[in-house]
Order: sequence, then structure tokens, then C-alpha cells
Amino acid sequence: MTAPGAPAAPVAVAGTAELVPVFVRLKLTLLRNGLRQSAGRRAVYIVSLVLTALLAVGLVLGLVALRGHAQAHTLVVLLLGVVALGWAVMPLFFPSGDETLDPSRLVMLPLRPRPLTGALLVASLLGIGPLFTLALALGSVISVAHGAVAVVTGVFAVPLTLLICVALARSVATANVRLLTSRRGRDLAVLSGLVIAVGIQFVNFGIQRLSAAGGLSSLEPAADVVRWIPPASALGAVGSASDGAYGSAAGQLLLAVGALVFLLWLWHRGLDKLMSSPDGSTVAAAGPDRRGAGAGRSGLSALLPEGRTGAVIKRSLRYVARDPKTKAAWVTALAVGMIVPVINAVQGVGSVYFACFAAGMLGMQMYNQFGQDTSAFWMVATTVSSARDAYAELRARALALLLITLPYTVLVAVVTAAVAGDWAALPGVMGVSFALLGGMLATGALASALAPYSIPQDGAFKNAVPGQAGLVWISILGGLLVSSVLSGPVIGLTVWLHVADLHGWLWVLLPVGAVYGAFLAWAGVRMAAPRTAERLPEILAAVSKG
Repeated sequence: MTAPGAPAAPVAVAGTAELVPVFVRLKLTLLRNGLRQSAGRRAVYIVSLVLTALLAVGLVLGLVALRGHAQAHTLVVLLLGVVALGWAVMPLFFPSGDETLDPSRLVMLPLRPRPLTGALLVASLLGIGPLFTLALALGSVISVAHGAVAVVTGVFAVPLTLLICVALARSVATANVRLLTSRRGRDLAVLSGLVIAVGIQFVNFGIQRLSAAGGLSSLEPAADVVRWIPPASALGAVGSASDGAYGSAAGQLLLAVGALVFLLWLWHRGLDKLMSSPDGSTVAAAGPDRRGAGAGRSGLSALLPEGRTGAVIKRSLRYVARDPKTKAAWVTALAVGMIVPVINAVQGVGSVYFACFAAGMLGMQMYNQFGQDTSAFWMVATTVSSARDAYAELRARALALLLITLPYTVLVAVVTAAVAGDWAALPGVMGVSFALLGGMLATGALASALAPYSIPQDGAFKNAVPGQAGLVWISILGGLLVSSVLSGPVIGLTVWLHVADLHGWLWVLLPVGAVYGAFLAWAGVRMAAPRTAERLPEILAAVSKG
């Protein structure tokens, strides 16, 4: 026992050699205990492992079959670059994918960042992702290695590639660990499905362009750049050694080694900062008001009208910025609304009027306005005592939506017309888009009053509670059909001008569509207001079920 007043005994700090087996056993133990929690979890893990193993074996066999092909090096370099990109971004979208290696759980232990980095690196090599990457690197080396020097280079390239990928993922995760465990990190997880869906669209477009361009030879310029970017540079060194360019091979291999050292240093620095700097649990959350007691309205608030209208607009925009479900719906509409018309214009298929798709996607955000409030709608309901109050509420929500949809609709129309090279159709596209948007604002206001439904908060991809799925489909599909009928006069005028060869009068569609769309939106909100006031108890009950 230490005598009173005597200095405390120093705490023993483990080194890397002592920590590695401990962390390996820790990861295996936590994995085993996690699989014991339920049979479903075990089944999912086993199926994932089997499918990954089969995919890895098939990938290796396919790469081995490419040995000797003229474009083998181009393919494997680009493939490895894509996999490395996945290692970099996946921790941001799936922050809970490997909870056993969360460094924030170790901050209270007497561990130094340097040995902790080594132990975590070794433990990170255990998993499905590293297995797949190892198979890809091994098959790639077999595919492009020709000659003794290339084989020796490949011996170093395989583990170097795997270590760079793992260090890249861990350095990104450590640098953003506070973000990934916060609300914004959960927002990223909600948006991950959107990013994957958008990425698939670009991959599909790339494959189509590749087929039209005549095969892998069109990708050689890109491969010439990627083979000098780690970790693909390690594989590029194998190809250079096979071609006898030993100087280039040495340079590419040194680039990979330098990248690994830099990532390990970055990871070490992130761990040091994480384990030594305070966070929100150790720093007082309450602080002086930065705005001051007499601060007035500033920023967006200064541009909005005072009273109920400005407050509702600001609240609606905050939902878009802060609520994960609302944000995911908006980002999906914005991304898909731009991608579909632009991709069609690039491919030279379809019409420039595909730009109206953006107005349709954005207009759907007007549907189920009260369901977006969930159970908090009761606070709004207490402020609605008449049709006039309901009209002010719906009008402000429609204005908040227009602050985003109007400029974005114009942007999509201009970009699509520019890519398609059909500037003469731009006024017609914008006129039809404005009419369609006005129709969807009208039907959306009515649907929000007549067919409200609850949006559950417990699942990232659940948009309605059980028993309300029919309301969702009736509201959206019925609204789209009625909106198309309501915008029929502008669509008919557009068709008539084209058929009659009166292209010089197409500019008329812009003011006509804008005025007609504004009228539809105003009329729809006016019609929905008394129904909203009458049905407040039913709306509150419907949106509070989740």
C-alpha cells in the first residue's frame, strides 16, 4: 500500500506487442457474443460471409482468366481505385458497421495512441471487407504480374494495398468519430441509401458509355492517372515491373509506402486528439449568448415577413435542414430531379421536356405536410382555430417549398436545355414545369388535409406506419394524376404551338405557365384551408400514430 503523501505508482502503459493479441481476442469475443444475441443476426452474418467468399473466389478466378489480356492492367487498376474509394466513404455512411473498433470507447483506458494504432490496425484486418480486398489485390497481382521482378513487387503490393485501405477507413472514421456518433452522423446514415442509388445511376451511365465507346481501351487515360494514386499505385508498380519500367515501379511503390505512413500518422494524430481533447460531456454546454440580449433579426429571419408566415417558413426550412426523414426526401428529390433529365439529354434520348420531372419530384414534398410534424403537430393545431388560420399555415408552408423549388426548377430546365442544345424549348419547359408545380402544390395541400398519415421515426426507410400504406399510394398517385390533368391547358398549348409550327410564340408559355401555376396553387390552398380547420382532430390522430 502506498504511504500517505507518497507519489502514486506509475500506471503501466502497454506497448503494441502486448496490445495486439488483446485487441484481436477482444474483437473475436465481441463478434461471437454479438452473434449469440439472435438467430437472425447469425443467419445474416453467415449468409454475408458465404456470399462474400463466393464473390471473392469468383473475382480471383475472373482476374486470373484475364492474365495476358491487353487491357487487364487498365481494368484491375480502376477496380482497385473504386474499392479504395469505398473504403474511404463507407465509414461516413455506416458509422455503426464495426462498433468493436470505436476508439471513443477506449478514451478512459491508460493507452497511448502509438501502440493503440498498431493494435487497432491488426484487429481491423479481421472482417469481411478485408477478406474481399485481399482477394481483389491477390487476383489483380496474378493477372498483371509477368516476370520475377513483377512477382516480387506483387509480394509487397498485396499487403500494402490491404493496409492502405484499412488505414484509410480508420483514419477517416477516427477524424469524424464525434460527427458519426452525433445527430448529423445519423443523418448521413439515412442518406446513405440515396448516395448508393445515385451512384448506381452513374455506374449504369458509365457502362452504357463504355459500351458505346468500344470497350476498355477508352478507359486507358483514366487508368494512367489512377495507377499513380495509392493504393492503386502499388498495383501499378506490378504492371510497370512487368513492362520493364523498373524506375516507374519503384516510384509507384514508394508512393504507396508514403501514403501508408501518412495515413498511419493521420490516424495516430486523430487518436491523440480524441483521447486528450474534451468533448461535450466535459465542457459546460451552457455558455454566454453570442448574439447578445439585444440582438435583432439576422440572416434568413431578416428576409422573412414577421408574424405567422415568417415563423412557419422558418420552421419548415429547419425541418428540411435538421430532420433526417425530411432531409432524405428533399435530397432524393433534388438529386433524382436533376439526374434523370440531364442523363437523358447527355445520351441524346428523350426530350428536353424531361426537365419537368424535377418539378414533379419537388412538388411531391407538399404532400402530407402535417405528417412531417409527427406528434408535434398538436402544437400547430392549437394555433389553428379558423379557416383563416389554416390558410395562413398552408400558404406559408407552400411559400417555404417554393423558396427551394422555383430556383431549382429553373436551374434544371436551363442545364437540360444547355446539354441538349435546344434553347428554343426552354420557355415551354419552364412554363409546363411551373404549371405542374402549381398543380402539385394545390393537390398536395388538399391531400394533406384529406389523407394525412404518420411518418415513423424508428426506421430510416419506413415512410408510413402499418395500416396507412394505402393512404400513401392514394395520396401520391392520385395527386400526380390530378396535377397532370390540372396542368393540361398549358401542356395542350405547348403541343399546339409545336404542331402548328409556331415556334416563335413559344416564349408565351413562360408567363402563361407561371400565372396559371400560381393560380392553381392559390386555389388549392384556399380549398384546403376550411377542410384543414374542420378535420383538425382527425389529422392530429392520423399523424400521431407513429
